[in-house]
Amino acid sequence: MKTIGLVASIILSTMAVNDNTIYQFAMNSIEGTEINLADYNGKVVLIVNVASECGFTPQYAELQTLYDQHKDEGLVILGFPANNFGAQEPGSNEEIQAFCEKNYGVTFPMFSKISVKGDDMHPLYQFLTQKEKNGHSESKVKWNFQKYLIGRDGTLREVIDPGIRVSDPRVITSIEALLAGS
Repeated sequence: MKTIGLVASIILSTMAVNDNTIYQFAMNSIEGTEINLADYNGKVVLIVNVASECGFTPQYAELQTLYDQHKDEGLVILGFPANNFGAQEPGSNEEIQAFCEKNYGVTFPMFSKISVKGDDMHPLYQFLTQKEKNGHSESKVKWNFQKYLIGRDGTLREVIDPGIRVSDPRVITSIEALLAGS
């Protein structure tokens, strides 16, 4: 009986180490509260690295519209401010939050500023960009507003380039298919 318990313990610890879902991460909200991404289990998640002073910043409006249209179906958008590209997100978390609310009416969850590339890349983005960790694909964060589409099971399903807007029919089709259970 002890052997079975030991084997089960080893299997469970191995599964935790090799977890290929976003549910293994806890992140700080823009207000500073820790949020376990496991809280989004069963939702379709769109993770976006955002910036306030970028040519793509108007994408906030489309992200908010998409969120409003599909949140009741199980879509959640998670915004992660990052200052990695052209120093286009220089503000504090408080300034970023005020900017997003005032200019775009953002109500989807926003998180504390992190790094999405380089030596100080946050572990969430290491996961999103490394196939050995996410089990799906290798990618590089090319610029602000790159998007990572996550299925209801917490696994990476698609990487969407920064210049592709969420109103693009291809993006809508992908999101709607995941919301429908495909």
